[in-house]
Amino acid sequence: MRIDYLEDAPDFIPLLAREMAEHWSSIIPGECYERRYAKLISHQNRDQLPLAWVAHENGVLLGTSALRVCDLEGREDLTPWLAGIFVMPDYRGRGIAAKLCEVAERKAWEWGVARLYLHTPDQQGLYRKLGWSSLELEDWNGVQTEIMVKDREA
Repeated sequence: MRIDYLEDAPDFIPLLAREMAEHWSSIIPGECYERRYAKLISHQNRDQLPLAWVAHENGVLLGTSALRVCDLEGREDLTPWLAGIFVMPDYRGRGIAAKLCEVAERKAWEWGVARLYLHTPDQQGLYRKLGWSSLELEDWNGVQTEIMVKDREA
């Protein structure tokens, strides 16, 4: 498995946009292919936020992760965010999400970030295993989501 910057693997953007839009359309108002595609295009960076990575193997897309200034409307006071963690359905349960999180976290720590945030309505267990802790609960489009934090180790 390789993990590259999305900027270096733009051919995966159409498939990612379709899969991510389908996955999150039930909880993100207005989520659609075009919106997700535009968001992914904006993440083609490597030295500034937002930026994203893709995991792939032998030309097959496995998943993605991102760092963003903010990933939860109304919580712009918390920054930056690990976001957009998504693993293709056929490849879940293989540790890919953990590797994608690790790559994003490492980049944040290299930049001197002291604390990262994320939010999840249903994957708290995964993130706790990866060293994240609960900060608070928040209403997100009518769904309860948990804001989690991870501090850089000294």
